[in-house]
Order: sequence, then C-alpha cells, then structure tokens
Amino acid sequence: MARFCSLFSSSSGNATFVGTASHGVLIDAGVSAKRIRTALADRDIDPKSIRAIFVTHEHSDHIKGIRVLASGLGVPVYATEGTLRGMADADVLSEKFPVYVLPRGEDVVIDDMLVHAFTTPHDSNESCGFIVTLPDERKAAIATDIGHMTNEIMQNLLGCDLVMLESNHDVGMLENGPYPYFLKRRILSDTGHLSNLACADVATQLIDHGTTRLFLGHLSTENNLPALAFQTSYAAIQETGAVLDRDYILKVNPKENNEDLVRF
Repeated sequence: MARFCSLFSSSSGNATFVGTASHGVLIDAGVSAKRIRTALADRDIDPKSIRAIFVTHEHSDHIKGIRVLASGLGVPVYATEGTLRGMADADVLSEKFPVYVLPRGEDVVIDDMLVHAFTTPHDSNESCGFIVTLPDERKAAIATDIGHMTNEIMQNLLGCDLVMLESNHDVGMLENGPYPYFLKRRILSDTGHLSNLACADVATQLIDHGTTRLFLGHLSTENNLPALAFQTSYAAIQETGAVLDRDYILKVNPKENNEDLVRF
C-alpha cells in the first residue's frame, strides 16, 4: 500500500515522505537531519528505509538538512543541474553521498518506484516538482513553490491519486500585511507562490480528473490561515458536486510534524 506524509511544510522548512511499508523517498530536506529522523520515527518509518532524496530547488527551507542527512544515510541526492549549482554554492553537497542530475523527461528508478520531475516557475535556478509512481501504480505528486500554474504542471498532476499542492497565501492578507513592498511583489509574481484562489482553481480540476486525496501545503504563517486555505479550496470543489470525505479527502498540511502517515 502506498504511503505519504508531509513531515514539514512551510517557509520554515519542507520535507515529504512518499513510499511503501518497507521503503520510500524524501522530497526535500529543509530542516535539520535530527528533526527529520525524529519525524520519521514518530511514524514508525525507519530512516534506513529511505532510498534517495529528491530536491525541488536550492532555497534553504528545502535543503537545510541535506548534507547531514544524506551523509548519515549514505543515500543519493537527485536534483536539476541548476539546483545542484545552488546547493554547491550553499555548501550542502559532500563526497559522503552520491549526487545525480535529474534526466530531462525521463523517470528515475528507485527500487520499484518511479520518480518523474516536471518544471515549475519559481525564483530559483531550476526548480521542479515530482510525481512518484508506487509499485501498485498509484501516483503521488508534490507541487509547491509555484508562481503560476502552467500547462506542463497541470498535465503532470491530472490523474494523480494524491496531490500535495501549494496554497501559500491569501492575496488580501498579503497585500494588507506587514511584508515590505518588494517581498509582496515577489510572492505575487509569476515566479513566486500560488495563492489560495489559484490553488482552488487547480483543485477543482484535479478532483474532476480522479484525484481523491488533496493536501494543501507550504502555507505562509503571516499571510494565510489553515482554515482559510481549506475553505477556499473546499468551496470551489463543492461547486463541482463532489462531496467531501466521500468523493475526496481535503487536508491542510501542518507546519510542524504532527500529521499522520496517509495510506492510499
């Protein structure tokens, strides 16, 4: 049975587990290795069952724990060429673990899992999202740090059983909040972050195309509220006639690691 857990999800740090009862992969390691190991242990996931770490981009909230965690586990790290340049500049790479450039348009085989990367628009060197196909053919997608939805992203997400989708901010809260003007412009730009409303629009299409588990992630602490993110997507999906907890599950990923492991 496929398993998924967002261990951490916010601008303070991100790490997501996708796998099976015996093994899996991590998407990002943006908090300390100690915290990630603790979060895995809390869910009875042996850190030694991690077969590889895949990195979406080089911002610190996605790579902070890479060097220590990958060195300790001795697992390979996969990222785009641009992301690896950024990771090298941040001094998180090491000879203690192998590093591989993600092949464009091709799946990476990790044991009996397939991992596919797709391009995302974000203000980083070469960011991407991931789809993990499990042995039972179920698919889980991670799509966060997205300035705007593209055809490529949507085509990759449609038909996935489980999707973790960014619902970063409420536009009104952001525009009227304490952030400086330049930062507000960055977040609202086409290479910033996906808003609640933009997320809701995508969510309706995903549910309509067979996604049954939708997780809202990478919420801003200052410019969003979990209840607001949930309600925005829920209201949009409700208009399609889909019934919550019958046709689909909708959850907001917590900032800290108190979310249960999900089987799907």
